[in-house]
Parts: sequence; C-alpha cells; structure tokens
Amino acid sequence: MAFNLTRRKFLKTASLVAATIPLSKVVSANSGVSRSALDAKGTADDKTVVGGICEMCFWRCQLVGKVRDGRLMKIEGNPKSIDNGTSICARGNAGVKLLYDVDRLKYPLKNVGKRGAPRWKRISWKEALDECGSKLKSTVDEYGAHGICVFPHGASAKYPMHYFERVVGTHNVSEASFFQCRGVRDTAYVATISKSPDEKVDMANTRVLFFIGDHLGENIHVSHIKQYIQGLQNGAKLIVADPRYSASAAKSDIWVQIKPGTDTAYLLAIMNYLVQNNKYNKEFVEEYTDGFEEFSEAIKGWSLEKAAKECDIPAEQIKEVADLLASNAPNVAIHPGRHVSWHGNDFQRERALACLTGILGAYYVKGGWVPPKSPKVTSVTWLKEDHDHEFDLNMDHEEDEKLYPYSPPGTPTELIRDCAITGKPYPIKSCVVWGQNPMKTIPNQQKMKDLFTAMDFVLCVDVMPTDVTAWADILLPESSYLERYGYIKKGTQWDLSKQHQQYISARMPLVAPMFERKDQVYICNEIAKRMGHAEKIQSKTIEEMVDKSLASVNLSIEKLRAEDGIHIQPGMDPYGVPDEFEVLLFNEDLADFGHPGAPTYIPVPQTPDGFARLLYGRAPVHTFNRSQNNVWLNNAMPDNPVWVNDEVAAKIGLVDGDTVGFINSEGVKSTTTTTVKVTAGIRKDCVYMYHGYGTVNPLMSIGVNAGVDDTSLITKIAVDPESGCHGMRNNFVKLIKNGKVLDIPA
Repeated sequence: MAFNLTRRKFLKTASLVAATIPLSKVVSANSGVSRSALDAKGTADDKTVVGGICEMCFWRCQLVGKVRDGRLMKIEGNPKSIDNGTSICARGNAGVKLLYDVDRLKYPLKNVGKRGAPRWKRISWKEALDECGSKLKSTVDEYGAHGICVFPHGASAKYPMHYFERVVGTHNVSEASFFQCRGVRDTAYVATISKSPDEKVDMANTRVLFFIGDHLGENIHVSHIKQYIQGLQNGAKLIVADPRYSASAAKSDIWVQIKPGTDTAYLLAIMNYLVQNNKYNKEFVEEYTDGFEEFSEAIKGWSLEKAAKECDIPAEQIKEVADLLASNAPNVAIHPGRHVSWHGNDFQRERALACLTGILGAYYVKGGWVPPKSPKVTSVTWLKEDHDHEFDLNMDHEEDEKLYPYSPPGTPTELIRDCAITGKPYPIKSCVVWGQNPMKTIPNQQKMKDLFTAMDFVLCVDVMPTDVTAWADILLPESSYLERYGYIKKGTQWDLSKQHQQYISARMPLVAPMFERKDQVYICNEIAKRMGHAEKIQSKTIEEMVDKSLASVNLSIEKLRAEDGIHIQPGMDPYGVPDEFEVLLFNEDLADFGHPGAPTYIPVPQTPDGFARLLYGRAPVHTFNRSQNNVWLNNAMPDNPVWVNDEVAAKIGLVDGDTVGFINSEGVKSTTTTTVKVTAGIRKDCVYMYHGYGTVNPLMSIGVNAGVDDTSLITKIAVDPESGCHGMRNNFVKLIKNGKVLDIPA
C-alpha cells in the first residue's frame, strides 16, 4: 500500500496527537521542563519546555521549546494554544538564531570613546549600575525629574518606563509604538467610540473585509492572519485601497490603487454616498450615534467625482465599494490598521474609519468590530505618585490648553527632541533608551544625533547592538524573551460554531540566560536603589512580579507550568451592543479645541517634479530593524529591493536587478545601495521598499550595510495636529544609478 502522507497532514496529525496527551503529565518535578508527547523515546536529554511567548514581533505567539542538554534546538507553537496554535512564522522559528547570535550584547559596557563613534570597555554590573544611578540622580537633583527623557519599546520596557514616569516623575516619554505607529489610531477611535480599537475585527465571520494600507500577509501576526484567511475561505469579499499591489491586494476582489495621502477623501465620498442614497444603517445611527446631522452636513461636498479626482481613481470604483459595503452591512469588517502614522493627517483618516463603521452599524455584530471579553489580570508594577508637571511640554501655558489634545500616553516625540536640543523651555540632560532604536523609528536622524549630543548622560539597554547603542555612555545587556519571565498574555477566542474560550499565559524562560545578561526588573530595581527609591520597589524579582499579577486570577507560574503554560477557561459571548455605547460622528470637544468635529480631508504636500513619493512597509520575514542581524532571516531576505513602476523604469532606463542609491528632496543621499524590482504593482508617482534595512553599526556583522535605510531618507517633519504623532511618508526621492541622478517622469 502506498504511504501517502503530506507534510501538512503530518503536522495536523501530530498536533492532534499532542493535544490528546497533556504536556503536564510528563513535567519533571520542579525543573520547569517537560517531555512532549512528540519527543522520541530514549532521548532523556531532549525536553520540551513550556511557557514561551515570542517577541520576534509584538503579536507574541505562545511557544514551546525543544531543548537538548540545556541548549534550545527548535521553537514550535504551543499545541494547547487557542491563539496561534501550533503555527509560528519564519521570525518565530528564527528566534533560536537571535538567542545564539554571536553579536548579542553579553556584558555591561562603558563608552570610553565618543558618542556615535564608541570605544567599548567591559565593566562590572556594579560599576555600570553605580554610574547609571549616580548620573540619573544628579540630573534629577540639578534639573528636576523633567531633566530625563525616555525612549522605551517592547514588553520589557514597560517596567522601567513606569518607574521613570510614576516614581521619578518625568513625563518626557516617547514610545515608538504610539508616536510612530498606532497611537494616532487609538486616540482617533477614543475620540469616536471612547475605546481603543486594536485589531478587534471579527474577520473570520465577516462578509466583507475593508483594508486601507493594511499589510496583512506581510506583517505575519499569526492568529490575526489565520482569522483573515479563514474569512476569505468562508467567502468574504476583500476590498484593498493601497498604492501598491500588496499581498492583501493580490487576494482582493477590488483593488483601489489610491494616491497616497488622499485616503480620507476616499472615505468621505463613500460615507456621503451612503448617506445621500439612504444606504446607511438608520436604526443603528438613530440609537447609537450622536451628531449625525452635523456630520452629514460636513461631508456632503464629497461627491464620488470630487473624490475620484483627488484620489486619482475611478468614481465608479468608489461607488462599487460603497454598494458592496452597504449590501453586506452590518456584517462588514472595517479594519482600523496598525502602523498608521503616514502623512500627518492620519487622525482624520482613522476618525473616518471609525465613523464608517458606525453608519454601517458594524459595531459589536458578527463579522464587524467586536472587542473580545478577555480575562482581567491585574498589572503589578510601580505605584503612581503625584508629581507637579510644572513644565508639561504638551501644554500651551499661556492658553492653559494642550498643544495636542489627543496625544497618546507620554509626550509627542518632536516636543521632546526640540526641548532637548534647544534647552527650552527647560534642559533635558539625561536620556534612557530601553529596547527602542530611535535611529530607525523616528524621522530625521540628524535630530536624534543632536539630541544625544546635547545629553550629559545616555543609557541604552538592549539585546543587540543596534544603531542607537553607538550613542550610549553605558550599554547594558538584557536577557532575551527566551531567557526570562515576564509578559502576561491574555485573550479570547470566539466562533459561533465553537465554545467561547479565554486564555491566560505568562512568559517563562525556555533556557537559562548566558554570559552576564539580566532582566528588566533586576536592572531597573538596581538603578532605583541608587536613585534613592529602594522602598518603592513593589517586586524584588521578575518572578515575584509575574506571580503577583497571576494571583489576581488565582494563578501562579507553577500552576501555569502544570497547565502546559496556558490556562484556558470558558469565555463570554462578545456580540451585542452595550447600552452605554455611542459613536460620536460629530465630536463637539474636538471642535472646541479648534479641530474638525467631523472627519475632514487635509491635503498633503504634492510630489515635486522629478521625484517619487517614498513609501515603506513591513517585510514578511523581518520585524523592521530588530531582526536584520538574524542569520536565517537575513539569508531569506538579505536586502530591500525598491519597487519601481514598469513604465517609469522603461523611461529612465532601469531594469530588474539594477543597483541604485537614493537622494531625497532635501539633498540627503543614501549611504548604501539596493536593487530594483520593476513591477506594474506600484503607482507611477511612488517607490516602495521594506523598512528596517541599512544598519550602520559594525557590531551587527550580518545586518550592517545590507540594503538601504529608508529612515535616513525621511527627513521632513510632518506632525499630526490632533495627536502630535509623526507622519512618515511625506518624503520624496530620486534614484541614482552609476552616479547619475534619474528624474522620475511626471
């Protein structure tokens, strides 16, 4: 008989087998490691360790590790997971190569050279912590808490960020995930529905998926992608508006090749068409919205023809999209996006998405926007103290009003940078960078260099020697997500064909940390002691912090480990609009602040003659810059080819595979080159590349000088007027081939 077993069938069968035998049945006593049902017999030194939570991106899939003699050999999805299941992406698999990257930071280092061109000296933890505590305390003593600025990012940065905010008392905190990514989305939805949207769309059960610039299929957030694909498999129609033929556009029923920066005009025309033709959800609008009349009046000028001209797309296509949404409402998923800081008019676009969801009645219904009812786990961290923020950078002290009334938590990055560089309205003299690489996350790299130059002291804490670490005075090595306890992940799964379930998991180490790497609680606590805050420490160790949080739901690290790293409990039906829910189609508070009360289109700068707009996005096997030094991932995608429209390429003499550099409209040239990808899948007035390449730190021996650093070419500052978040796609470039600058034809 033929043995017909495909790899897919094998993995499916293996997962089912693993699910039938609880891993906890073979846990070694007090060891934290267990034998999986899939382990080969007779391999006593091969163990499956439960409790891993990935951090190769910020979706944080649940993991198990295959460990041999204390060395991690392989990473897999946890078979018990109802989130990502046994699936993990290429980046998740490659976490092994992050763990054992020879370039990883190993010891505390002191810069005995100069910032930007360091010479590193290995020092002891005591010497490093003593200097950090002394320098930071001196700054506070001389200038006040606002003499410190903090650039945090990632799960491990939350604990020190809360320390500097709540105990030390500085408000000069800029988290890239807010001010250069999703913060403008969150604040716009809060201004509309009083809730952050996250990615709470019921894609698996929807009838229509509506994306504007979403890179689903290229960001590879596993459980999110699985829901997206399930929706398509169930017959959902897909609408994608994107200047580029993205992975999502390739699966779409309608691809709208929209002109960058005009998305809000497109949305206003859709909504006006629905209102004028009575195709909106009248019952929902009457019961759950406020300001419909003012909203309708504000958008009535946006005809299909006007938007078509502004967006450079057919009017008939806008009508087709609107009719498809209307005929399938309310079971439509208007995706709010994730990395949405594009042009500096993004608050209005996100408001428009939230309002479109409202007039379609697509909140809290099957296939619409549905916030999951997740378990409530108490976060144990630093207690918040009252601080007199006399010098709040976000306040206009003459008017006693916020400069950016819908700013995300923290302080807008540009306000911090200007203050630090000029010393006005007060000096900022110390900088803490924890897990963020501001040289790659924030526009205008020269301003970041100017900020670091103006500091008396710079501390960086990281896993890898990223570009920003070259500007540190003290560089501390943090243990990776595979070597520490920490992040608690909780969530829910719902499906009308299945029982609703909730889950709780906590990050547990798959292997012990090597060299002299330490976790965030140890590092931050030791700095706090030296700054005079020992009595304010709430958790002496990271394990204690996790256990205290888990105790709020009657769990502990040991209980979770006994449950294979994931606790599952019955969930709740998430459908049904709450009585108090309201959609502010017209927001009077916004109008009082001097901003449009209804979503409004704000034009962006047009492309200058001879240039193309620079667009960038996510790569399916990289997480921006943080994975560029990973050997496996670098081998899969070693550089970031620039997408050039085929007709444009023919006119300027480019062919597929040509080597090119860049110069932007401010005269800044790229220091490296990349190759050309000639394609019809990009607008003629744009070029596109993946973000995160072009590392300049030679300590990153794999990623250094690989591809082009798109951020180095993003020099124009565009700030969203409501939120203070950066716009990141308002720069224009020409290509350089063999030393010759090529003009892009109009």
